[in-house]
Amino acid sequence: MSPLASAGPAAQLRLLLRHRLATPIIFGLSLLPFCWLLYAAIFNQLGANPAEALVRATGDWSLRFLCLVLAVTPLRILSNTPALAIFRRMLGLFVYFYVVLHLLSYSWFDMSFDVAGIGRDIAKRPFILVGFSAFLLLTALALTSFNRAIRALGAKRWQLLHKSVYVVAALALLHFFWMRAGKNDFAEVAVYASILGVLLSLRLIKFIRPFVGLRSR
Repeated sequence: MSPLASAGPAAQLRLLLRHRLATPIIFGLSLLPFCWLLYAAIFNQLGANPAEALVRATGDWSLRFLCLVLAVTPLRILSNTPALAIFRRMLGLFVYFYVVLHLLSYSWFDMSFDVAGIGRDIAKRPFILVGFSAFLLLTALALTSFNRAIRALGAKRWQLLHKSVYVVAALALLHFFWMRAGKNDFAEVAVYASILGVLLSLRLIKFIRPFVGLRSR
């Protein structure tokens, strides 16, 4: 009997995540939304308003991958699966990948790459300003997501910088809320707010627990 077959569910998950094919499989799965959008754009499968569909879909996938990234650490702790941490960086870069596609879709289809017009739109419309601020923060995180950046910044400064992912989450949710406010459509906003609220609460509990423990002694 193989070690995988004889192991319990948690041990099986750890063995699968350490398999040499785990990284390329997760990479391939993360690319599937892009492949579908590319296929749909080429073969006219995006509906009556393809431009709006692309802008909306890339934004939605950015939020979904952001939720996945923020879920990695709680899932790693709750399931006692340290190997999950291996994929956090890759998933974080996919957040940036889909955010870049989102920005490109807006810049191309809505603004025809009119840089001056984009600048005026950012200054004039709060939800675009908030979204662009999240993009700038994500750019800093993407550029410093490699081991060389950790050595250059030092572990403490690097960790402090990358905690701004929670600021990105708040800005992304606000961007989504304001965008849907114009159509008075808050159902999806509530779903993402609930997911991000739970994930951020788990992180907050982990942060304050040591201080509560010290006070109780």
